[in-house]
Amino acid sequence: MNLLLASQSPRRRELIKLFNLPHRAISVDADEDSIQDRDLVANVMARAKLKAETLEKQLTDHTELIIGADTAVSLNNQLLNKPTSPAHAKEMLLALRGQQHEVHSGVVLLNSKKGIHTSFVNTAVVTMRDYSEDEIDAYIQTGDPLDKAGSYAIQHPIFKPVKKLDGCYLSVMGFPVCQIILELLNLNFEINFEDSLLQKAHEEYSNCPQYSQILGSK
Repeated sequence: MNLLLASQSPRRRELIKLFNLPHRAISVDADEDSIQDRDLVANVMARAKLKAETLEKQLTDHTELIIGADTAVSLNNQLLNKPTSPAHAKEMLLALRGQQHEVHSGVVLLNSKKGIHTSFVNTAVVTMRDYSEDEIDAYIQTGDPLDKAGSYAIQHPIFKPVKKLDGCYLSVMGFPVCQIILELLNLNFEINFEDSLLQKAHEEYSNCPQYSQILGSK
């Protein structure tokens, strides 16, 4: 089966290329606000499931493996979604400054015709650096935080908000590539990814536990 990504995220659309498998991506009009579960892990899992199942209902040809994904930032068990304004983005970044928080990425792999319905949540623990208000203001001026959960991108080359990461860098970006690869291998997919490209994609955050598992399984 080829892969079908249920997402309009440019980051996910770029990261799925690391699988080195035939794929395409479709934007999904799913009512994510209908998910109100206060358990943040259950919430992000339900959103990923909603995207995948919404896309499957739209298809007439069920030959592809659908991937639905969603990412949530959690600070003191409070969900930080995408900011509603620049002022809201600054409020979030001030709250996160110097603090440890969690990033949950939920993924659903779905093809009902083939009996495939695999789901998981990958959680990374992120510690932010003590950036200044001037740095926050300059970052907001770029427009980058306005479409990001928690109002930041770990990969931003100038702001560089993260001091320490425990977990998968790609998962914090919104797409836990390494754990998806492990799940695809369990489903007997033949994946010819390049180790060097996957390692390079982790930037300087090379302590991904799932990446270590992938190397151990080869």
